[in-house]
Amino acid sequence: MKSLAAQVSAYGAYHTDLRNKLTHFLGVPLVTFSLLIVLGWLRFVHAPEVPLTGATLFCLVVFLYYLRLDWRIALCLFPFVLALLWLADRVAIWPFSESLLVFVVTFVGGWAIQLFGHALEGKRPALVDNLLQVFNAPLFLAVEVALLLGCRKDLRGAT
Repeated sequence: MKSLAAQVSAYGAYHTDLRNKLTHFLGVPLVTFSLLIVLGWLRFVHAPEVPLTGATLFCLVVFLYYLRLDWRIALCLFPFVLALLWLADRVAIWPFSESLLVFVVTFVGGWAIQLFGHALEGKRPALVDNLLQVFNAPLFLAVEVALLLGCRKDLRGAT
């Protein structure tokens, strides 16, 4: 497995323009939220206080991957992912037509915002070359914030 620096560097090569990066701070959470809605439709436990769904299992697996790469960045992402997971779970239990509408709007809107950023930068999205780069988008954004706050200077050359 590549290091966090290598993962962020590979993703960052497609995101050097500030405007493109800014679009991703809105687009990535929107797409993530939309995917968590879909995965939230797969409910294994139907008790609202214990939402064991496809989304919770997905988040657990991705969180373990992030922990393995860098526990500090993973722990910084955790509250944001947990908030998206909670909100997506609330939407997933709405009537299907309403939940589907929220999914479509956030999925299409999130991608449109990011593609606009890539048009501004003149580079195609990283996932065109490697679909697994979709998992590195939140890591990249977390590292960008950490660097902005003066933390994780060891990753400065990676973004």
